[in-house]
Amino acid sequence: AGKCGTCGPGYPSPLEAMKGNLPPGPREQLLYLPCIYRNTGIDIPDFLATVDVDPSSPRYCQVIHRLPMPNVGDELHHSGWNACSSCHGDPTKTRNFLVLPSLMSSRIYVVDVGTDPRAPKLHKVWRNWNELSRKGNAAFPHTSHCLGSGEILISCLGDPAGNGKGSFVLLDGETFEVKGNWEKGGKIPALGYDFWYQPRHNVLLSSEWGVPRVLARGFDPGDVEKGHYGRHINVWDWSSRSLLQEMDLGEGSVPLELRFLHDPGASQGFVGCALSGEIQRFYKTPEGTWAAEKVIKVPSKKVQGWLLPDMPGLITDILISLDDRFLYFSNWIHGDVRQYDISDPRNPRLVGQVFLGGSISKGGAVTMLEDQELRDQPEPCVIQGKKIPGGPQMLQLSLDGRRLYVTTSLFSAWDRQFYPELLRSGT
Repeated sequence: AGKCGTCGPGYPSPLEAMKGNLPPGPREQLLYLPCIYRNTGIDIPDFLATVDVDPSSPRYCQVIHRLPMPNVGDELHHSGWNACSSCHGDPTKTRNFLVLPSLMSSRIYVVDVGTDPRAPKLHKVWRNWNELSRKGNAAFPHTSHCLGSGEILISCLGDPAGNGKGSFVLLDGETFEVKGNWEKGGKIPALGYDFWYQPRHNVLLSSEWGVPRVLARGFDPGDVEKGHYGRHINVWDWSSRSLLQEMDLGEGSVPLELRFLHDPGASQGFVGCALSGEIQRFYKTPEGTWAAEKVIKVPSKKVQGWLLPDMPGLITDILISLDDRFLYFSNWIHGDVRQYDISDPRNPRLVGQVFLGGSISKGGAVTMLEDQELRDQPEPCVIQGKKIPGGPQMLQLSLDGRRLYVTTSLFSAWDRQFYPELLRSGT
């Protein structure tokens, strides 16, 4: 399944949210989780699962509601909100609607989670699936973020033909209609993926995954050499909405999720580079430009019985605790989730690691020949008697920083290639 989102009230700042200084406190009771049927051989719509995570509930850790989408083959992926918990500076604001972009169909669904949080219902269904194409010449929507204006900004991976194109679309925050492109002309990056913005520094940064029609058929290492996968952090002027700079992180880096520190004045953050196994710190220079430096490297493992003789960790998701103390990231192929102390952002320190599946656990098809980090292959992850298929992928940290939620699906075409058992049995 894809990215999970926790329910919570609005807070005036991320740090206040972590401290829980406003009722009803930071403890989450529900998770919303997109669940995918595309590429499983089961021809039914994806659905949004509501999971009870209240430890006092008799249905603790159970799916208590399923909301099916009205169409087949969407590939729900990330989710976002109609209002951020802090962007309005108004703690009475509530996140009543969940925004669900469909990565492959380019539809966008809006789900009402305010009327009955335990049983969400569809609020808006796009009647015209190619609305992004008509109004923004864009497709394959990925990350959605609310803006202080009340609008919703969504990044896209490509154009309607499946070619790479790192553009953005704006949605009206009340009607959820597409208003058009966010960018105001000029050069557009060849690829798109994730983004985050920092208005106090007049900047938006975006990352790059790959050409949609290429990555949709599975991962081929030759496509990296052909330039079909990303290598840049793209720097945009927030006020003029124009591309200012392209930071080259190197061939084969494939920068995915990027995060600014939560400090409202911060001019630095981190990006996870999937294929190179690096965490790079990006920062604003004294000259006002932006730069990046490698601060963490996950070494590849020499293996037998896998796609390649060198197995990368494949860093797929990263997040930062609300107090800016810890960085978490997942290695989808190796199978571990790591926690780093980033009190000194230039020198992260590994303080926690846990294996939750992956491709190198004992008893599997892969034999580890040489490993710079481990003496032995890790034991399989078994929960309630079931071996977890797949590897750790999307992450969600509770507001108080005490509970980390992890999902296992990356993208159905890649799940089918690397973890076929995940598609057969689910998680």
